Amino acid sequence: MNSYRQPGLVLTDHRFTVPLDHADPGGERIEIFGREIVASSRAGQDLPWLLYLEGGPGFGARRFTGAEAWLGRAVREFRVLLLDQRGTGLSTPANRQTLPLRGGPREQADYLAHFRADSIVRDCEAIRPRLTGGAPWTVLGQSFGGFCAVRYLSSAPEGLDTVLITGGLPSLDAHADDVYRAAYPRIERKVAAHYARYPQDVERAREITAHLAEHRPESAGHRLTPEAFQSLGILLGGGSGSHQLHHLLENAFVRTPHGTELSDTFQEGMRAATSFAGHPLYAVLHEAIYGQGGRPTAWSAERVRAEFPQFDAARALAGDGPVLFTGESIHPWHFEVDPALRPLRETAELLAARTDWEPLYDPARLAANEVPVAAAVYHDDMYVDTAHALRTAAAVRGLRTWVTDEFEHDGVRAGGPRVLDRLLALVRDEV
Repeated sequence: MNSYRQPGLVLTDHRFTVPLDHADPGGERIEIFGREIVASSRAGQDLPWLLYLEGGPGFGARRFTGAEAWLGRAVREFRVLLLDQRGTGLSTPANRQTLPLRGGPREQADYLAHFRADSIVRDCEAIRPRLTGGAPWTVLGQSFGGFCAVRYLSSAPEGLDTVLITGGLPSLDAHADDVYRAAYPRIERKVAAHYARYPQDVERAREITAHLAEHRPESAGHRLTPEAFQSLGILLGGGSGSHQLHHLLENAFVRTPHGTELSDTFQEGMRAATSFAGHPLYAVLHEAIYGQGGRPTAWSAERVRAEFPQFDAARALAGDGPVLFTGESIHPWHFEVDPALRPLRETAELLAARTDWEPLYDPARLAANEVPVAAAVYHDDMYVDTAHALRTAAAVRGLRTWVTDEFEHDGVRAGGPRVLDRLLALVRDEV
């Protein structure tokens, strides 16, 4: 273990080894990284633990600088563990550089089949006794971290003292098709709200789309296509995302000796916003996190998108309608335009065809839940369907919700201390 300090905090890095396949504890093992954070004034005290599970899939835990956001509130009473879920951050990373060590696409897909919420929860249960001495801990799950928390309630509630979920109540039984069929209308509402706020962006988005369709430029190996441009709509799910998108679009064009071209500023901004280099599992496993019931996900977002022709950029350009941005959806073309994903295309195809996903949630066990649970549900969350979330909330015994339109999906980051305060008050019957 390695301990060091930031202002007001003591940080300790932990590394654990766990089975790749928890059903085969004597088999291959992988490494899991977690960062313990405690207030320096309480470093020597016996404090309860709070485990933070980041959103995703595919993102390592946030790297804080000091007691910022919700962390400042948490360390007032908890010893916090920021966990890099398997395959992310410093936890035996899985990406285009490392996965060839497994073999070809088939071997890579079989390996990554162990990287869903069920395995993540079993990692947590393997780690917990080593840190808490066997005591249950509080789990704070953001977005996909909330999906993991619901799996935790389904499979190992004995390890939980309290569960706090922010923007992460999954449907218990929806197929990926149901998820995306609910998602596209939400995305369309977010795009309409953006264009109402910045009406000048309607024509600018059409101009950019037309330019990309004609020229197909590249930036650092990224192919800048109309579909990739539309995927910038993922920004609209965050509190400041509409403003970020507008600022990116207003820098789109520049005059050159060769005529009007896309500016380097825009091309770099688009590349940075759409690259999966830092979180490839987000793309590779994005639909797999919904896999259960014996059905393949089969590129669900791509298939369901065909039911919403208003998202077709070529159709928009042929008429006079706006180009609609897309949001949190992964498509086969992602594995063609992004150099971080191209080597993983066959692996992704095999995962999309897989049918042997085990059920993730146990409705009977959730209906008998005894763990205090509170969840922030964001009123028109672009990433997680509110109706799905509220049905799940009603299916978990004792779960208390805070439904709010004060924040977007990133509320735990934007309003962290207040969000955490509210959820703790709910589970403690203080509101």
